[in-house]
Amino acid sequence: MPVTVVRFNLVDPDATPASLSARYKAAVEMAAYADEHGITTVQTEEHHGVANNWLPSPFAFAGAVFGATRRIAVTVSAVIGPLHDPLRLAEEIAVLDLLSGGRLITVAGIGYRPEEYALFDVDWKRRGRLQDELLETVLKAWTGEEFEYRGRRVRVTPRPYTDPHPLLLVGGSSKAAARRAARLGLPFFPSAHLPELEAYYKDRLVEYGTEGWTMMPAAETPLLHIAEDPDRAWAEYGRHFLHEARTYASWQSGDIRSAVKSAATTVDELRAEGVYRVLTPDACVAQGLDSLVLHPLAGGMPVAEGWRSLRLFAEQVLPALDD
Repeated sequence: MPVTVVRFNLVDPDATPASLSARYKAAVEMAAYADEHGITTVQTEEHHGVANNWLPSPFAFAGAVFGATRRIAVTVSAVIGPLHDPLRLAEEIAVLDLLSGGRLITVAGIGYRPEEYALFDVDWKRRGRLQDELLETVLKAWTGEEFEYRGRRVRVTPRPYTDPHPLLLVGGSSKAAARRAARLGLPFFPSAHLPELEAYYKDRLVEYGTEGWTMMPAAETPLLHIAEDPDRAWAEYGRHFLHEARTYASWQSGDIRSAVKSAATTVDELRAEGVYRVLTPDACVAQGLDSLVLHPLAGGMPVAEGWRSLRLFAEQVLPALDD
């Protein structure tokens, strides 16, 4: 059975406060619907100061999802570690882990937008050291014991629900990220299908004498939208996919490797490229993907169209996958 994911980043370039509020509420309702129909994961993200309203507070959103669901996991992919106070982040994740009964998965990355560091007056050049400190600190904090932190003794409570600690992965596409994960004995989440980086990570596990595993993105990880008439959907809503694709592409430098990366500049190019795919239910099943990532509210997609996509996925794709 493939992994099934519903992704939400709440992008809406044309939003008013009222319409964005409605979009947030709809996303939580969609998460509850996904939970009821056996979808395994909600995925959300963190970006700051983006003109199109990209979600900046994934843990607040995760808390709302947990309050509306019973089984579904929430993956924050990724939290930009150096932008967070380590002790405060340890508390936030512990509370969500308790609230959800262990359903929170956090991928910690260092980000790739200097503008976000500038917004919070964090030194971009120190991001690697800050990430090391953050990861080391949260692991110590979750023991519930006193430890040394910036020259003083501290203790963080409450302890999380999950033993020994909430699921925390180190994300990235660099050898530095792989080394960091191996040194701390944390699982590694490459940001793209990078077998050579997984091999490097495994070698570092041996070097450091630690244990870990890799959550490798599939070779193909398209973002899916389900429609009975894909031609109509591309004609009416293709601009929403393109807006998100162009925004994301504008942030990617040459050394950033991503599972979802588009070079398209027009809707027609985007459709031909295959990073975003609008499929009928039967065509979706026929893809034979190991991981199905539905993106019902992509790029400011109208909420009603997002619901149509999600319902087709839950009512026609999922039952066929079970068969």
